[in-house]
Amino acid sequence: MSERTGTVSVALAEPELRTWGEALGRVAAGADVFVALYGELGAGKSTLVRAACRALGVAGAVPSPTFTLVNIHRGAEGPIHHADLYRLDSPVSSSTLVDLGWPELLEAEGPVFVEWADRAGDWLPPDRWDIELARDPDDPAVRLASVTIRGAAPEPPAPAESAKR
Repeated sequence: MSERTGTVSVALAEPELRTWGEALGRVAAGADVFVALYGELGAGKSTLVRAACRALGVAGAVPSPTFTLVNIHRGAEGPIHHADLYRLDSPVSSSTLVDLGWPELLEAEGPVFVEWADRAGDWLPPDRWDIELARDPDDPAVRLASVTIRGAAPEPPAPAESAKR
């Protein structure tokens, strides 16, 4: 059973999501955290990763690696790994993950952000952040739920919930 701590649950407008993503990136980089991202298409997973990368000094484009599967961005202080498992079968086979370089991602220096992390199944590391993003079509705010699993460093505190959505 996973030890869960540091739960964040809040609704955020897009600018607040980006601000929290920047804080997330700084904390994740300082502790080399594996960040598992969950949510439907358009929920804000890539937006969150882009914000984290910007905070870490990535100047160029930060596209979602939907087709390349893994991108490594160069930040001011080191690499930021960004994977997207959307195009892979769920759950992903162990041979596919090995071919993707998953064992290296689990040992990577710097933070690792994985979109559609649920597809990795039991291959997720035991120490990580699980972040789920959801959107309601009638509400522009993003519902964000984040939890620290086992021994991962605590994620940044939640920003104040959007007063105006």
